[in-house]
Amino acid sequence: MKITVVGAGAVGASCAEYIAIKDFAAEVVILDIKEGFAEGKAMDLMQTASLNGFDTKITGSTNDYTKTANSDICVITSGIPRKPGMTREELIGINAGIVKMVSASLIKHSPNTIIIVVSNPMDTMTYLVHKTTGLPKNRIIGMGGALDSARFKYRLAEALGAPISDVDGMVIGGHSDKGMVPLTRLATRNSVPVSEFISEERLEQVLQDTKVGGATLTGLLGTSAWYAPGAAVSALVQAIACDQKKIFPCSVLLEGEYGLNDLCIGVPVILGKNGIESIVEINLSDAEKAHLAASAVGVKATNGLLEL
Repeated sequence: MKITVVGAGAVGASCAEYIAIKDFAAEVVILDIKEGFAEGKAMDLMQTASLNGFDTKITGSTNDYTKTANSDICVITSGIPRKPGMTREELIGINAGIVKMVSASLIKHSPNTIIIVVSNPMDTMTYLVHKTTGLPKNRIIGMGGALDSARFKYRLAEALGAPISDVDGMVIGGHSDKGMVPLTRLATRNSVPVSEFISEERLEQVLQDTKVGGATLTGLLGTSAWYAPGAAVSALVQAIACDQKKIFPCSVLLEGEYGLNDLCIGVPVILGKNGIESIVEINLSDAEKAHLAASAVGVKATNGLLEL
């Protein structure tokens, strides 16, 4: 199994590190436009192999897409990150051109690859890859929902005073502060609804804290987060590479599912060796349906800014 990560910044390097440490891939290639940057990150990571006990080979390259040939899975993290006060949508002008060029270059050398999109605005960048590459919908996946759900579970565990391994929850909808739909009604602590343990007011605070999770970190760090995004990507890559048939909320092209068409937005999917094995349509409440529909309106508005 060969994995390519485009973008050797903090998110891309974290992706490569977590994938390597899990030791399910034979090779990870890191690519970056900055001279020597990917090579340096790859060398630094390889020097942890004996300490962290993995045998995955990590190589780096400066913008040479021939080194990515025959990749089974390609991850696109390249683009400019958010700064404090910026929305994900404000990144569209620059990042659209980058993602379009990167995805075309990857497919040229790995026509059978599965692409995972991380670059923001993530739902719109995923849609862009669909519109410009011609790949089947099962082989284009936006990462956002997996990350948002991890942040949701962190906030739930915090509110419950519980170990995070006891908590389960999911976020659907757009990967934006206004578009996320944390499914508080379905969140559980060891199969018991969390509403049995915390008040409606505290659960609403969890929801709001989840929706601004990325902006909170950007304000603290001065740039976008990287550990959790890298871990989220590695979980998706592993589910595909190891054919785990795990359910993750991911941004995928909808063609009638959930009553939505012609957009990419976060919904639960089963991931396996073919990428998206199936889209899971869960029964939403009327309020949840309304929130998802409103999120879709926002995503479509951002898509309208693309020059296709």
